Amino acid sequence: MSKDPTKHWGPFRFAGNYRVKAFGYLTARALVFYDWVMLKKWKLDRIISIATLVTSVAALYLVIKRPHPIAPPQTPAAVAANAQSFQQKLDELDKPKEEPDQPPAEVHMTSQEVSAAIAQAAGAIPAAAGQLSPNADIGSMPAILDQQVSFDGDQVHGQFLTTVAGKNVWVTVAGHLGSKDGYATFDPTEFKIGDMSIPVSLVNDALQKKLAEQRDQMKLPDSVSGLKVQNGELVLNGK
Repeated sequence: MSKDPTKHWGPFRFAGNYRVKAFGYLTARALVFYDWVMLKKWKLDRIISIATLVTSVAALYLVIKRPHPIAPPQTPAAVAANAQSFQQKLDELDKPKEEPDQPPAEVHMTSQEVSAAIAQAAGAIPAAAGQLSPNADIGSMPAILDQQVSFDGDQVHGQFLTTVAGKNVWVTVAGHLGSKDGYATFDPTEFKIGDMSIPVSLVNDALQKKLAEQRDQMKLPDSVSGLKVQNGELVLNGK
């Protein structure tokens, strides 16, 4: 009678079953842990996505939000009067000297006078009327829809309304206004789009390049030797 070869395998058989059960248990635990990790990762990715979306919406809101005005608005009558005052002061620099040793003339202009002159020169208002004429060339109008200028200490602040991607956006700049070799210079200290501040280091190179491209427009009048902002006023020095 033949003997059963598996007769003495009992302990090994039970050990094998234990190993199988243990392996299955560990595999199940690993799968649970994997699912937990993936759930955590999904939640983290979700949180990051939501945070990115909120940040983008907030940035967009700040870009299109109108910042606090840097100067109160002027009535059409005030604009006309201040623009005329600006021109009269500028004409003083053209007057010949009464005596050879007479010092060069110096005029001081307020931010209201400068704003009015810029608005009139840019075509925001006609020189002699309060509305556009029927023959006005709208296509030649500048892209700047509105502007404000103010002086604070030795700095000039400018705020301009323009259109970007079909949206009206306010751009605010501040800096030091000066002159060199017969041309005006500008060194920015602040730059904002809407109500969002932009580091000056990110825009200064592009701004200086743009000013260099428009160098002819930065040329001082023949009767002006220099300019600066001092004590909240624009100071022009004659020759």
